[in-house]
Amino acid sequence: MNYAHFIRELGRGSEGARNLSLEDAQQLYGAMLDGGVPELELGAIAIALRVKCETVDEMIGFLAASNERLYALRCPPGRVRPVVIPTYNGARKGANLTPLLALLLRRFAIPVLVHGLIEGYGRVTTAQIFREFGLLPSASQSQAQQSLDENGLVFVPLSVISPGLNGQLALRSRLGLRNSAHSLVKMLDPFKGNSLLLAAATHPDYLDTMREVLRAVGSHALLLRGTEGEPFANPKRRPRIEHLHDGVCDMLFEAEHDSLKTLPHLPEDCDAKTTADWMRRVLSGELTLPPPLANQLACCLYASGYADDFNQAKAIVAVEAVV
Repeated sequence: MNYAHFIRELGRGSEGARNLSLEDAQQLYGAMLDGGVPELELGAIAIALRVKCETVDEMIGFLAASNERLYALRCPPGRVRPVVIPTYNGARKGANLTPLLALLLRRFAIPVLVHGLIEGYGRVTTAQIFREFGLLPSASQSQAQQSLDENGLVFVPLSVISPGLNGQLALRSRLGLRNSAHSLVKMLDPFKGNSLLLAAATHPDYLDTMREVLRAVGSHALLLRGTEGEPFANPKRRPRIEHLHDGVCDMLFEAEHDSLKTLPHLPEDCDAKTTADWMRRVLSGELTLPPPLANQLACCLYASGYADDFNQAKAIVAVEAVV
């Protein structure tokens, strides 16, 4: 493969760069994931894409290459779709509530696969909070499958299911910038199209791209603006939550814009132990689940197939969840 050709096409700057076809994007990214691109050329391609910004077709091609190399897991039996929760940002300003959403879903016997990074490089990760609950990362694909089958909830490090993408994320420490992999990991489906994906982005432009990519590949997903990049609804003000399915996009909740009348009771600090202790109080009913998270939980019950319709899902959460 002539990598200099791709670099010439991509590296002409934001005005002069040419976009890759879907097929070329898939072929190029496959080589990047397989370790076939020399380091100099790999860095040049990553930076060129960052400057140019990826097109929807390029991201579809990149995602196809990533999913081809993704180690798959078997869906647990039943009509309910397992929920896939990508967790790659962690928390720095407020508490990371991604684990709470996963624990609540498990209460309803909905299988949950959480994948992400273990170390947060100064941020509090989902893996660190799960450790406070005694839930440790799976070290292999077979261990992940066993944990999912037996416990209904599993945390899988990215290195277990996609070593190639894990290597792409690691480029950030050397290049100083994010690259395409930081968006791709949030659209992975280890169940090969049979899951409900919680997809979140921090910027509106990335939300638009993710919406088009997920619709194009036929994903079942809930799309929202993440909280510090994590896929849980902001507990202080609910974001817009969209349901992508069968090539269409339904609005389940509009974004809230009004000023808060009362602030939800949230952890006083965002460290793993304080966050986990607060979650235990919510799960026991001692504290109220913030309404935006209750709304997101209802979306999950509906979109996963647990509830027959959205009104039923909201009623179930109002009666059975900690709200």
